[in-house]
Amino acid sequence: MAATYDGWVTNQTGGETDVSAETAVDGVAGKLERIIAAQLRHYRTAQGLSAAELATRTGMSKAMISKIESASTSCSLTTLQRLADGLKIPVTALFRGADTDRDATFTKNGEGSLTVRSGTQHGHEYRVLGTLKGRTDALEPTLVTLTNASDVFPLFQHPGTEFIYMLSGKMIYGHGAYEYTMEPGDSLLLDGEGPHGPLELLELPIRFLAISAK
Repeated sequence: MAATYDGWVTNQTGGETDVSAETAVDGVAGKLERIIAAQLRHYRTAQGLSAAELATRTGMSKAMISKIESASTSCSLTTLQRLADGLKIPVTALFRGADTDRDATFTKNGEGSLTVRSGTQHGHEYRVLGTLKGRTDALEPTLVTLTNASDVFPLFQHPGTEFIYMLSGKMIYGHGAYEYTMEPGDSLLLDGEGPHGPLELLELPIRFLAISAK
């Protein structure tokens, strides 16, 4: 009778057989098995290791390494840790790509939703470039275009921070009691709680990217 200890089987003669990745995958390999197989093969070959050399490092058999890399078996946590230790990588690296369903927003040039804010009627355009739904910590990128040197300069206050990157034109931008002359390539990172906004438009048209975060 054989006893099992942490993924290894000790047989009646005292020998050990590696069964730490003992679960065979029937039929088509599962998504997780394929990802682990691809990552294991990637890291092994990147380090110039053969399957036999990795087997020696991990104390596993070459056959088991081959089974894992062909996604024909499911690994135990112990096996994954041995593989990671043998490759000198975090165990999480073997799962990279497993959780791929994440929200993203792609916005083509000239697109994005227009929002109506104070000053919109005076040549101020605010085009939101993307949002992630259900995220309280999501960034809000907005492309601001000012084409009319009116005397309407709305000031904003909001929780969190805001990053401004100047694309074209020239303006004086205010934040609290401070004023900044901004030209293309200039940037400003500010606390959103302080009143902020354009104070004087010096060279039109003005375009800048404003990214706010709560």
